Amino acid sequence: MPYVISEPCVDKMDRSCVEECPVDCIYQGERKMYINPDECIDCGQCETVCPVDAITLDKQTPEQHAAHVADNIRFFAEPLPGRDEPIGSPGGAADFGPVGVDTELVAALEPRDPVA
Repeated sequence: MPYVISEPCVDKMDRSCVEECPVDCIYQGERKMYINPDECIDCGQCETVCPVDAITLDKQTPEQHAAHVADNIRFFAEPLPGRDEPIGSPGGAADFGPVGVDTELVAALEPRDPVA
C-alpha cells in the first residue's frame, strides 16, 4: 500500500516530505510532488511532516482526492506531456532531478496561491 500525494500539494510543494523520505522516492513535477509506488517502502514518515495534509496511504485517500491515486501511478507508468518514455522507477529522485511537468490532471487545475 504506497503513499499518495494529492491535490493539497498543488502549487505548495513544501518539500518537507522529500527531506524526511529515507528511500528518496518523492519526485518533483512542475506544480506537485509524486511518490513512486514501486520505490515507496510504506514507512509513513512523509505523511507525518506534510504541512498541508496532502499525503495518505492510497487506500485511505479522501474521496474528493481519489483521482490522485491513479494519477500518481500514471506519473511514473505513462509518458508525461513532452516526454517519449515513462519515468518508471529510476531508483531515486535526487539523482533524477525535477521532472518539470505534471500529469494532465494536475496541469489542468486552476493555479493556487502558494502561500494560502
